[in-house]
Amino acid sequence: MSSADPRRTDRPHGTRVSVPHLDDEEQLALWTDAFDDVADLEQTELRSLIAQFQLPPHVVRSAAATVRRELPYEDELDAAGLAWRAGMDEARVGMDELGRRIEPQAGWNDLVLHERQTGVLREIVAHVRQRAMVHQEWGFAATLRRGLGVTALFAGGSGTGKTLAAEVMAKELGLDLFVIDLSQVVSKYIGETEKNLRRVFDAAERGGALLLFDEADALFGKRSEVKDSHDRYANLEVSYLLMRMEAYRGLAILTTNMKKALDNAFLRRIRFVVDFPFPAEHERAEIWRRVLPPQAPVKDIDPQLLAQLTVAGGSIRNIALSGAFLAAEEGEALQMRHMLAGARTEYLKLERSLTPTEVRGWV
Repeated sequence: MSSADPRRTDRPHGTRVSVPHLDDEEQLALWTDAFDDVADLEQTELRSLIAQFQLPPHVVRSAAATVRRELPYEDELDAAGLAWRAGMDEARVGMDELGRRIEPQAGWNDLVLHERQTGVLREIVAHVRQRAMVHQEWGFAATLRRGLGVTALFAGGSGTGKTLAAEVMAKELGLDLFVIDLSQVVSKYIGETEKNLRRVFDAAERGGALLLFDEADALFGKRSEVKDSHDRYANLEVSYLLMRMEAYRGLAILTTNMKKALDNAFLRRIRFVVDFPFPAEHERAEIWRRVLPPQAPVKDIDPQLLAQLTVAGGSIRNIALSGAFLAAEEGEALQMRHMLAGARTEYLKLERSLTPTEVRGWV
């Protein structure tokens, strides 16, 4: 049994030895040996695996045994795909208790965003997917040394698609998405926040999962002026989070709905900043079209009229689902009156009132 912390005991400690992590070449030798008798697994595929997973030797051997056992019976995945899946399964150990795991289902077609935002998201994916080639084969890791982690900030109001975008990227990269609520991680006790963050990153390092730190405003803020000890320690907490994000092997994303409240000194340390604006009317109409399943029975549903409702994508999905349940309860096809009832429920939650302009032409 090993641990990053010394064991507590009344007996005097012997010599303490720090065992460093295996470097990439040692990892490659480990994976190559473990998968030696697995056919059709190229070295480029092994390098992709070690760029993603930082697993101890016995776990790598366990993953290889899983691949050898399943390969003869698998029709959909080749050896590389099975190795990736085995690595994911092993890396999940210890993560589920630290955050909410989302197995990504959404694809690029589920996102309704401007081309410039979608372009940045695809660029982020490329940075994660090609890091083994750029960092190791092309030698950028040796020249840059620090700040090699891929970090991003998603800024926008509630329901504008920040979590959905992270899910799409996770699916594209073949990774789990773990949502970490920063408001639950931050502690009023000095030093506890860093300890909580260390647990998250240490567990995530095994598999390089996509980490989405929700509610970054709980930790970030205009803290350039240190007025008391709490401000000073808040600065230390933010610095620790950014340091771990920059060193993280995977992709770490922060979300905020108060971008202007963030200190520019912290923003400069984030590699990508993506704004998620409130959707325009034509974008809301497109979201309405995509949120209604093709097999759902509908009657006289007009996405253009529904787009008059000034709500973001998250609320659109809530209204559509609420209307669908009301229609199903009545045994009727989904109609505009069901959407109106769903909209009233959603607006009640948002503490808003429907305006005549929003329902003009369909009520």
